[in-house]
Amino acid sequence: MTTTARPATAARADVALIAVALTTVSTSGPLMAAIAAPALAVAFWRNAMASAVLVPTALLRRREELRGLTARERRTAVVAGAFLALHFGTWVPSLSYTSVASATALVATQPIWAALIARSRGQHVGGQVWTGIAVAMAGALLLTGSDLSVSGEALLGDVLAVAGGAFAALYMAAGGEVRQSVSTTTYTTLCYATTALLLLVVCLVGGVDLSGYDGDDWLRLLALTAGAQLLGHSLFNVVLRTVSPTVLSLTLLLEIPGAGLIAWVALDQTPSLLALPAAVLLLAGLALVIRASSRATPPSVPVE
Repeated sequence: MTTTARPATAARADVALIAVALTTVSTSGPLMAAIAAPALAVAFWRNAMASAVLVPTALLRRREELRGLTARERRTAVVAGAFLALHFGTWVPSLSYTSVASATALVATQPIWAALIARSRGQHVGGQVWTGIAVAMAGALLLTGSDLSVSGEALLGDVLAVAGGAFAALYMAAGGEVRQSVSTTTYTTLCYATTALLLLVVCLVGGVDLSGYDGDDWLRLLALTAGAQLLGHSLFNVVLRTVSPTVLSLTLLLEIPGAGLIAWVALDQTPSLLALPAAVLLLAGLALVIRASSRATPPSVPVE
């Protein structure tokens, strides 16, 4: 990855947006754990509710852009939404077959897939990037306490979790491509709407209950949508224009200690004594990758 200089103020803005995004997506795990609804239904509703906000906004503010999208831009945004749906559709079921620790550790292979995708596209991925990914992965494994099993059922869950990580990386890569020329609002609208539609089909075919929850669960769903989905994931989509998918995929590993900290405060779940050294490894690995990774060259006309 060749290095491209960017203004310090722009880099600081990216860091600030990523920090806010990480804080909000870290609420996702604790909130989903507190919602008494099927996980795939939660995934559908967070995307459907976000789409209910974004579609009218895009029609009012981005109608001309929507009309002017090229076939490639439209197709890539839809493909990104399909990859996001596939991420939810593999990662969530994996939890039913294997341990939470194994599923979390294996879906955290997303940075490895992101680097492989970058390399397949002809981008140079240097040794320092791979070293940083390895260090960060060691931190993720230490934090999750992965306990891979050899049973047939657990193996299926492990495969699904790995697939979830790969699909998440593909989602980031497709989003990074379309964000070079399409605004955050337009891209996010098409992506989330596609994800919601595909997950709706999966839920209907699978007989997943999409209603019948109590009022507190609907409030948690609204909080999940407003925080992790509309603010968190959408802010990641903002910085996808200038930050490589490999760096963002690695940054998302920090959601693990972030969610643990929130669970400690809100749910009284005491974190492991390994949490601090694991977080240090995560940050050290991320620092190595950021130092070695390139940033995409900003277009001459800003895409908001």
